[in-house]
Amino acid sequence: MTLITVRPEGLYCERGNFYIDPWRSVELAVITHAHSDHARSGSQRYIATHISEGILRKRLGDDVNLQGVEYGESLKLGDVWVSLHPAGHVLGSAQVRVECDGEVWVVSGDYKRNHDPTCEPFEVVPCDSFITEATFGLPIYRWDSGPTICQQIVDWWKGDRDRPSLLFCYAFGKAQRILSELTQFTDQPVYVHGAIHALTEIYRNVGVPMVPTIPTSDLPRSHKFNGDLVLAPPSGHRSSWMKRFSHPQTAFASGWMAVRGARRRRGYERGFVLSDHADWPGLVNTVRETGAQTVYVTHGQTDVLARYLTEVFGINAMPLRTLFEGEGDI
Repeated sequence: MTLITVRPEGLYCERGNFYIDPWRSVELAVITHAHSDHARSGSQRYIATHISEGILRKRLGDDVNLQGVEYGESLKLGDVWVSLHPAGHVLGSAQVRVECDGEVWVVSGDYKRNHDPTCEPFEVVPCDSFITEATFGLPIYRWDSGPTICQQIVDWWKGDRDRPSLLFCYAFGKAQRILSELTQFTDQPVYVHGAIHALTEIYRNVGVPMVPTIPTSDLPRSHKFNGDLVLAPPSGHRSSWMKRFSHPQTAFASGWMAVRGARRRRGYERGFVLSDHADWPGLVNTVRETGAQTVYVTHGQTDVLARYLTEVFGINAMPLRTLFEGEGDI
């Protein structure tokens, strides 16, 4: 690696003196998105997309030194030009394009290629070197569309009117995507865990359409929720919060539900395959569309994807060890 290298603090661009999604405190951090494995507190200064500012300030603190930029806006940092481009992962997610002396690198962050009504669609950015994630970098991972999965969720929910329907999903990104996709099927209110409510209001403030939501905390303890859909983060499963629901049916929305046995091991009655990451075809096609001849693969099935890109397409692809893991995985 030349223009971008790996240091103990994270991915570093020496010519611009900045880090991309550093996992330690640094002077200047360029952030791809607000999941906590990519946006960590403690740095002196941050640059991210303007539309992600609300989520980042919620997570890093209102007084964080944050510069918001528009998609495609070019910044001169040291000797390099830097711009952020849509990644299609969650609200405000971005790829980081770095150009210096005619050489272009792109750090994808996390991304997906399926349509998502809550964020800008992925933009292919031509480059010489591409750093790609590989969370779901196996051929078994292939996604149906959001509306297709949401229809399955509605059928499951409406199929049992005598019990609460508890759907567990990640509080930032996944929950809001489901709430937005549901506008095609219903205008009935959905009840949400407090962790989801706070972030959903930020989405509403930037104009993302979603079905009406009501925090479960607004309801008396005696409320039965029978026939209601309730969204909650995975941390709510089998917690004291869940005790207020009498004999609920439970489900989990995640890309991991594509794996046989994953639902059973996690203790859910039903699984819905819905991911905010690229599936196998999305990863392979994206790499090819960038035109990059050097590809670094991080976060997930790095060896499998790198070997496939090299053997099938003749791309110089290799695994890259980073600390991008955790929250954004589901």
